[in-house]
Amino acid sequence: MRRVWVWLAAGLTGCLSIQAKAWAFGTAVRVWLPESVSTFAPAIDHLFYVILWITGIVFLLVQGTLLYFLIRYRRRPGVPAAYTHGNVAVEIVWTVIPSIIMIWLAFSSQRVWAHVRGTPPPHDLEIEVTAEQFVWNIRYAGADGKLNTDDDILTINQLHIPVHKTVLVRLRSKDVIHSFFLPQFRIKQDAVPGINGRLWLQAVKEANVEIVCAELCGLGHYRMRGFLTIETPDAFHAWIASQAGQGT
Repeated sequence: MRRVWVWLAAGLTGCLSIQAKAWAFGTAVRVWLPESVSTFAPAIDHLFYVILWITGIVFLLVQGTLLYFLIRYRRRPGVPAAYTHGNVAVEIVWTVIPSIIMIWLAFSSQRVWAHVRGTPPPHDLEIEVTAEQFVWNIRYAGADGKLNTDDDILTINQLHIPVHKTVLVRLRSKDVIHSFFLPQFRIKQDAVPGINGRLWLQAVKEANVEIVCAELCGLGHYRMRGFLTIETPDAFHAWIASQAGQGT
């Protein structure tokens, strides 16, 4: 029994130590979810926290019950073992309650999924992102407002979008499977050769974030980093004008 309490104390001490180190670093280290900068990120985060709370409470209840049984029914001299064949009412309760929770989570997650992955809302800007070992090729429409024409604006690993505007991203791959991942937007989409994918974004604040390839795409996978700048519409149009002036 003493050994059980020692293990519990060691685990609690370790958790407190990790938390204390996080507090010591202050805002320089983020130990939880990355900053949220998109319109649909709060809905995804809310669903995540609901599932975390449910599973966390169930975990504590199960482990607490296990600990109680370890203490209450431990081996003791002169106390005979007792056997039980179960309880139908209890088994019905612990089957029905999880079933209700799972059905509710299924409908809730489907509602969020339909919003994020369903038909995109009317967009203010359309861009094309083509993944390639080991860069992100970004294409903007030129003065004619159409993609894949002679006046297109091309950049490598540099993506700019205006804040509070809906952006439609056409996603392709030249060679192997890549994965376009924006943690701050809570969105990840595979870029598969031969398949034209799409996703939509709407940022709620100005920020500078990284574009991550979340698929092992070759030996140079580690250096496939892009940079997304979220800026005011005026700053975005000024940047587009500067890129067009360079003849990109």
